Amino acid sequence: MNQHLKTAAHTLLSALLFGSFSFACSGNKQKEKTTTTGTTEVAKTDSTNTKPADNKTIMARREVPVLCYHQIRNNIASDSKRAHDDIIAPDKFKEHMKMLADSGYHTILPDQLYNYLVYGAKLPEKPIMITFDDTDEDQFTIGNATLKKYGFKGVYFIMTVSIGRKGRINYMTKEQIKQLSDEGNAIASHTYDHKNFAQFTDADWTTQIDEPTKKLEQITGKKVQYFAFPYGVFKSASLHKLKEHGFKAAFILSTARDENYPLYTIRRIIDPGRYTAKNLYFSINKSFNKTKTK
Repeated sequence: MNQHLKTAAHTLLSALLFGSFSFACSGNKQKEKTTTTGTTEVAKTDSTNTKPADNKTIMARREVPVLCYHQIRNNIASDSKRAHDDIIAPDKFKEHMKMLADSGYHTILPDQLYNYLVYGAKLPEKPIMITFDDTDEDQFTIGNATLKKYGFKGVYFIMTVSIGRKGRINYMTKEQIKQLSDEGNAIASHTYDHKNFAQFTDADWTTQIDEPTKKLEQITGKKVQYFAFPYGVFKSASLHKLKEHGFKAAFILSTARDENYPLYTIRRIIDPGRYTAKNLYFSINKSFNKTKTK
């Protein structure tokens, strides 16, 4: 009888110990699961509860320098005096990018700028955006190759009528645009054929905006949500339509922003071919008041 009692007690003790061990393990797993879920939930909650800034707040945020480039090539005799502002020699472009890297600038992309302006998201130290207009092939062969050297990323505003064209000026192919996108650069819209935004008709919202967006999205497999105005010219009365057609923000040149649509009038400055690297450095400081001059 005592032997039976001992056996029963031993069995009961084993069961209790095993039960305690199982409960502890399952408890730890449950705790781990809860912690993981909690972290995810917190991130979602934080994101959901972030209130978008109003226009006044966006206007008050310090502007981020945004540079604009067109053709990266040497001047030729037939170039007009006006065209010289849109042309920068390859060696000067490389010099300017080296200066930015040596000065501690970090390139950002439109989504980062948007999140900073709208939600106050943090940016890297000395942020700058490097943008290219018009689809010129030298932006790929020289521009992109130079940016890669310094770990920079760029924003390419594509004029879709030019894709794949060859001539006095060669333009990027679909494959090159896709490669830029795949490598982490931003592909954005610059209309179909560079029509002045201030002169848009109702039909142009299809031919100059919707169709180019669709084409670029087919090429890259990604959403196209940013736009640059040809010639930097905009019309305040039409800015609201950019949001209706799927754009989160748009870029002008160096004119004043529209206080009612600051996201759709983000300023850029052209880096003219006549500038030295030092000229560009001072121009960035003067135009955007971002860093103190040395």
